[in-house]
Amino acid sequence: MTAAKRDKDGDSAALWRSVHARLKPLDVTLGRASSNAYLADPKMIGFMAARYKFAAKMLAGRTRVLEIGCGDGFGAPFVAQAVGRLLCTDIVRGTLRDAAKRLKPLANLSFDFHDFRARPHAAKFDGALCVDVLEHVFPAEEAAFLGNIAASLTPDGVLVLGTPNRTAEAYASEFSKLGHVNTKTQAELVALMRQHFRNVFPFGMNDEVLHTGYAPMCHYLWALCVGPKPGRRRR
Repeated sequence: MTAAKRDKDGDSAALWRSVHARLKPLDVTLGRASSNAYLADPKMIGFMAARYKFAAKMLAGRTRVLEIGCGDGFGAPFVAQAVGRLLCTDIVRGTLRDAAKRLKPLANLSFDFHDFRARPHAAKFDGALCVDVLEHVFPAEEAAFLGNIAASLTPDGVLVLGTPNRTAEAYASEFSKLGHVNTKTQAELVALMRQHFRNVFPFGMNDEVLHTGYAPMCHYLWALCVGPKPGRRRR
């Protein structure tokens, strides 16, 4: 125990300065989408963090993990902390370059341009996450998109996929509605994912709270998918 902690009459400001001096001089900024969310509706940062915390917990200990549609990389540190290596992919090159620059301090994290509507990834992964992406993929594209994700996983691979619930669309922001072209109910999401995985476990979420409650009242849906079915590769 330090003298400052033992002395009830110690200088708390001096104690804090000594603690603060030990922090690394990092200057990490949010990407464009996350910055807009933070200023326009700050509670969204809490929701986003809770989603990635759940995904990270489900993928903890996996050796090589893939994120599909990473956007500005907001969730990457959550997952990178829990897994061996994380490869984040997206279809916007400028966003990827910006995220790679901002998150350079994370040694087990890398970024790669890849379009899963077109083909599987050349590498194989034992875990994957896809958070807030499926709702932006047109229905005509989803079979190829999901088939190619499944084909990028090892036989025991795990996919954690999250997407807004169609029953909550009435409460979505106007900005969200602009990009949401393919929302699902929980039953529709489970049926869809069972086309590509042997086991699918559904969860619901309201704000930061994960649960297995009444599906139509969930704002957000999760599908924990285990064991990709063979022969699902699409081009």
